[in-house]
Amino acid sequence: DDYIISTHRGHADIIAKGARLDKMMAELFAKTTGCCKGKGGSMHIAAVDQNILGATGVVGDGIPIASGAALGCKMQKLDSVVVAFFGDGAMNTGAFHEGVGLAAFWDLPVVFACSNNMYAMSTSVKYYTKLKDLSDKAKAYGIPGVTVDGNDAVAVAEVASQAIERARNGKGPTLIVGNTYRHYGHHMGDPGTSYRTKEEIEEWKKRDPITRFRAQLLQKKILTESELEEIQTATTRELDEAVKFAVESPEPKVEEALEDIYYTAREK
Repeated sequence: DDYIISTHRGHADIIAKGARLDKMMAELFAKTTGCCKGKGGSMHIAAVDQNILGATGVVGDGIPIASGAALGCKMQKLDSVVVAFFGDGAMNTGAFHEGVGLAAFWDLPVVFACSNNMYAMSTSVKYYTKLKDLSDKAKAYGIPGVTVDGNDAVAVAEVASQAIERARNGKGPTLIVGNTYRHYGHHMGDPGTSYRTKEEIEEWKKRDPITRFRAQLLQKKILTESELEEIQTATTRELDEAVKFAVESPEPKVEEALEDIYYTAREK
């Protein structure tokens, strides 16, 4: 019953919320079987039936939308929480200040989750803010600000659980900043090496969250090596099937371009 809104790279977010891989992949392929019938694509993917309010291509744009959704939940007395995902670059936008400010003042049930990968496209975080700890921005709104190792899955889960419980109990929003890193360039044509050193990239790759989580599971004997291999095999199979589904799905028809849109008809 909770809601999320994501950024222009929200595939992991919507998978975590429960979106079907095959419908998500079909959306990326712009097929009619996609979550948005192929009209949203990678940058605007949504699945409203699963409370996935969508992804936004405009930096920071989802933050006030999340506050609006949280206000709706509060007004309807729903036991629901909204989570907004965004990057560090979004924290310097007007949308961030407006959305967080209203959510704080009205004690809305929303969690603001920033994935701080240290770069807004190619601009290092040290060039656009004096703050060394981005979560300190929460102080301006009188809400908790928490910084967590974004590459530690267990630590992130613990911090998120506390923020969600706080929001659900009517105590208002929390700003979570997970410090992480983008291994590759900002887009397909960006090698990512003109503004970062190879040494920096390799050092961060050693902290890969999936590798670390796998090691934690083995160390604490929660899963065995063979069980982890089974999970990996099953995941690869599911992805292969999703791609096959997308490839074999039909292309949208031209006349469908005028469906699923809002318009006002003028009287003659």
